[in-house]
Amino acid sequence: MTGAAGPYRLEITGPAARALAGRIPEKVATAVHEFITTTLLENPHRLGKRLLYPPYAGTWSARRGMYRVLYEIDEENRIVLVTAVEHRADAYRGR
Repeated sequence: MTGAAGPYRLEITGPAARALAGRIPEKVATAVHEFITTTLLENPHRLGKRLLYPPYAGTWSARRGMYRVLYEIDEENRIVLVTAVEHRADAYRGR
């Protein structure tokens, strides 16, 4: 089980940090911040789904209301890299 070795470490890309800092509503940003700093780090596989098709192959997606948190998991180094926080209408458009 992934939780047996301890929690993952969190890293956030620039675009995801900018979204949390002001591009998305404050209430949503607060909920997303709480999610990515607690639940997601405990077991990133449990609440997300793996995206299979390019350009998102290897990326995971988790729902937070009408928003999606896109992230990658580095199992070897136990890192969760949050790459984007987008409204669901925009989350899967070309990168």
